[in-house]
Amino acid sequence: MAQNGLASRLYNGEAGLNIVGRRKLWFGVAGVLVLIAILSVSIRGFSLGIEFAGGNSFQVPASVGTLDDAEREVNSALAAQNTGVEVATTQRVGGTGGDTYELRTPQLTVEQANSVKAQIAEDLGINADEISSNQVSEAWGSQVTERAVLGLVIFIALVMVYLILRFEWRMAVAAVASLITNLILTAGIYSLVGFEVTPSTIIGFLTILGFALYDVVVVFDKVQENTRGITANNNQTYGEAANLAVNQSLMRSLNTSVVALLPVGGLLFIGAGLLGAGTLKDLGLVLFVGMAVAFLTSILVATPLLALLKNYDPRIQAHNKRVLVRRGSIARGDVTGKGAASPAQSDAADEPLDPDAAALAGAAPKVGARPAGKRPTGARGGRPGGGGNRPGGAKRR
Repeated sequence: MAQNGLASRLYNGEAGLNIVGRRKLWFGVAGVLVLIAILSVSIRGFSLGIEFAGGNSFQVPASVGTLDDAEREVNSALAAQNTGVEVATTQRVGGTGGDTYELRTPQLTVEQANSVKAQIAEDLGINADEISSNQVSEAWGSQVTERAVLGLVIFIALVMVYLILRFEWRMAVAAVASLITNLILTAGIYSLVGFEVTPSTIIGFLTILGFALYDVVVVFDKVQENTRGITANNNQTYGEAANLAVNQSLMRSLNTSVVALLPVGGLLFIGAGLLGAGTLKDLGLVLFVGMAVAFLTSILVATPLLALLKNYDPRIQAHNKRVLVRRGSIARGDVTGKGAASPAQSDAADEPLDPDAAALAGAAPKVGARPAGKRPTGARGGRPGGGGNRPGGAKRR
């Protein structure tokens, strides 16, 4: 039963998942999603956190009541001071001095921030010293963004160099294209849903690049194994060998992604959702979204794009044509199932055979036939006239 399981059928190429052969479908879907993401980022933009948009934050002790109570009192203080703004985000923060509620507002002047702080202390009936307030300039967020972009460029450059040295330049291009698609789609999800972008989000973006690269390298390593010396036989095209590699790696990639998403999901849904650890939400959210998208792009974008690029290689083009000509000959009954297409049939593809393929161009030997090589001498050796080296071929008695 285990041998007939999904994992075994995928590894043997018996599951029938033609992923590479349907690359036009995947490219079309990915192109539409990337276009939607770019339009959303361009038109709708991002919901920037206080570190990027600038603003003020007020921290009050959790002993004043629930988080909703604290938000209501802070909004009341903001209205009483005629600031014209409301609380933007709230979260519970743990610390050595006890849990506190952090409430963030748009930018306030120094006078307004001090007046609001005093009003909050009066409304909650606590000392003003128990409330801490901070002001963040949007310039700090701009510096974080510039450094993140610089880190992204350096990372991609190093990835290109590594993949070119480890594999080849076509694999490097396909992998980087998959990484960029992953980033664009993740950013588009953030823009469409309205998730807040914080420094933790930027860190998460850079983290998912490593996970996406790992998944792509695993698949490409199997592709390289399956396609090594592929032009020396006429059994399968490059795309078919790459598709088999995807099938063989699919269960491993799926298991790796699920195992990676479980702790991230626990961090997001249990830590941030149930326990109220708001500082974990931003990091956990981008990791969860990015890892899920990375699994899809590594399977549906990277390898199909690699197969497309390899099909422009003249050697691979000639090989693919020979495979198709051979199959056509088998279908017409010109050669047996184990035979290869003859040189004349391969010429129908308008491409010359390479030396290795030409050696395979003859008909397959029959079962039980004596292998080519040295032939025995004597009467059984096939020489006319029989009989050793004696003239006349007389038999020895």
